[in-house]
Amino acid sequence: MDRALYVRFQGTTRSRRGHFPGIFALANDLARRGELTDEQYRFWRTGNDWYDTHYTNPSHRDPTVYDRDLHPGAVAWFKTQAVHLIERVDGYLELLAAHDVPCVRIESANPGRVIYEDDDQVVVVPWETETLGR
Repeated sequence: MDRALYVRFQGTTRSRRGHFPGIFALANDLARRGELTDEQYRFWRTGNDWYDTHYTNPSHRDPTVYDRDLHPGAVAWFKTQAVHLIERVDGYLELLAAHDVPCVRIESANPGRVIYEDDDQVVVVPWETETLGR
């Protein structure tokens, strides 16, 4: 069996765009809709600020990385060695669970066609999307 090199936390229901939203998109959606308690909002804001400081936003390096026409279904995966980032996900999982938003951890050695990569993550077009064509 292939050793997992990448990990992703995502919802279990496809979005309108056809992909499974990641953990940050799910939490951001709850905040945007005003569904967080004051304590949850503080956690979310502090957590997002921490990630903004410690985690590269691929869109800042390549504005086309999530372009729906160029890279349909593009999603980000943590590299398994990015433990400092992955270990902070638990609070987001608890936040989502408190709002009955299911989220799963998936692992893969080869999640798709890599369109962006840095020390902590890759952004890929999933193989499923690739085989369906554009």
